[in-house]
Amino acid sequence: MTAADIDTTVGAGTTAGSVTLVGAGPGDAGLLTVRGLRALQEAEVIVADRLGARAVLAQLADDGVRIDAEVVDVGKLPGHHPVPQDGINELLVSLAHEGRRVVRLKGGDPFVFGRGREEQLFCEAAGIPVEVIPGVTSAVAVPGLAGIPLTQRGVAETFTVASAHDQIEALGGGRDHTVVLLMGVNTLGHSAHVLAAGARGADCPVAIIEDGFGARERVTVGTLETIAHLAAARQVRSPAVVVIGDVVALSPYAGITPS
Repeated sequence: MTAADIDTTVGAGTTAGSVTLVGAGPGDAGLLTVRGLRALQEAEVIVADRLGARAVLAQLADDGVRIDAEVVDVGKLPGHHPVPQDGINELLVSLAHEGRRVVRLKGGDPFVFGRGREEQLFCEAAGIPVEVIPGVTSAVAVPGLAGIPLTQRGVAETFTVASAHDQIEALGGGRDHTVVLLMGVNTLGHSAHVLAAGARGADCPVAIIEDGFGARERVTVGTLETIAHLAAARQVRSPAVVVIGDVVALSPYAGITPS
């Protein structure tokens, strides 16, 4: 079923249900919280994203976990948003006004580049109670797959998570300040050039982890000077997490020449 099949008109005299924002994590059902799983099992309808969320639902089904809720797919592809954010907001309110228990299942954590707070405020403004169940963000979990700690004593004491759509020029600090870029594949060349021109330098280590916890999981390691060329040669694709800083050198992949 798609969101287009549901009437988003809120009728008068209806009884409000509830909305629960659940973070699905980076796409591995084992990283879904126990509280999040309970919410899914108690839901009457699940409004699900594409990245992370649908993969988790599929894995739960494969594992024999019973979830009886109707699933509404509002998944977004890069550059293609079949259900705009305003439509998702209205859909959540409409379903809740039907008296239904709604779970909004979002990849990663709802409040990390997930627009979860926007959805929460919209629902609350319509009188719908909202619970938030955090999820494991890919910004932290996916680098861990490649053996990359975002902080390490004597190497890096702080880190910044940024969308590649943000102003990369405003990211200060040196190689001891780890930068994690989400949605950064398409603008990787520009980001690398800008960060190399600062205190980090062209030889600052960089890692790209593609499809973390997915079937295409792959790690590419280079430097700010070489990473764009390596990514092009290896045809790196989204979804991917980019990590920049000296912590990358701690990864077991750091000494491997990408083929």
